[in-house]
Amino acid sequence: MHELTGRLRPYGRVGILVSRYNELVTRRLLEGAREVCSEAGISEAQIDVVWVPGAFELPAVASCCAATGRYACLVALGAVIRGDTPHFEYVAAEAARGLNAVAVRHALPVGFGVLTVDTMEQAADRAGGNAGNKGREAAEAALLTADILHQIRGMHA
Repeated sequence: MHELTGRLRPYGRVGILVSRYNELVTRRLLEGAREVCSEAGISEAQIDVVWVPGAFELPAVASCCAATGRYACLVALGAVIRGDTPHFEYVAAEAARGLNAVAVRHALPVGFGVLTVDTMEQAADRAGGNAGNKGREAAEAALLTADILHQIRGMHA
């Protein structure tokens, strides 16, 4: 019997995709993601930060990054804040659906660090405030999953 669990360790290049929309929040998410990479022993030279216009564009860029075969994992960071129109639901749902499709299609971990909140205060709380840093959590999940996939691929029957 094999029991696998992921470990935080330097195992390959990390792509961090960051939405410029709500950049005040997403820069803090990026800081959290970088901290986890550093704690895992991943050097800045092994991290590519790719800025995209908004959360809706994250899946297309993630798909292109995944197709290169260059990355051990990706981390997608954004902040979708509810407004007075249904725009919020469409952007949040399509970002989640698209990023999941990339992860499954390429068997590549994509850490989901896209905040979906009602207010800017909630976003700030989740980007290093009272609720922690969801960028940090997304990077940790991506790195742990990358390690698990690495272990599975290395198993011999």
